Amino acid sequence: MKNELTNENYDALSKYRQERAHETLAEIPFLYEKGFYNTATNRLYYACYYAAVALLTKYHISTSTHAGVKTLLGLHFVSKGLITKESGRAFSNLYDCRQRGDYEEFVYSTREEIDELYPKAQRFIEEVDSLLNR
Repeated sequence: MKNELTNENYDALSKYRQERAHETLAEIPFLYEKGFYNTATNRLYYACYYAAVALLTKYHISTSTHAGVKTLLGLHFVSKGLITKESGRAFSNLYDCRQRGDYEEFVYSTREEIDELYPKAQRFIEEVDSLLNR
């Protein structure tokens, strides 16, 4: 039998995921500087994923898959204008990049891709932070 979380538990878990998002985003400049672009792309996705999970958790919305996070984020936040469509697309794009990087052969991220993706990930996390801090 699954234990039900209390409101305090949901809040603590949401805060933990939000902190993970920021910690993971902070890894990107080091990875970029060292030329680890594939890893940087992966970490950009996970920074946004942790932020998205923090948001879903705050509102007691749960899923057990990455695809579910993407779908529920779109349904509950992007479609309602709480997160911009641009940021919703950025999250979906990062999801696709991570999928390709993890499961396809001969996929290499570039410096230029990180230059494009990093500010979009930052913006996504800022939007989520605004919702979490309401």
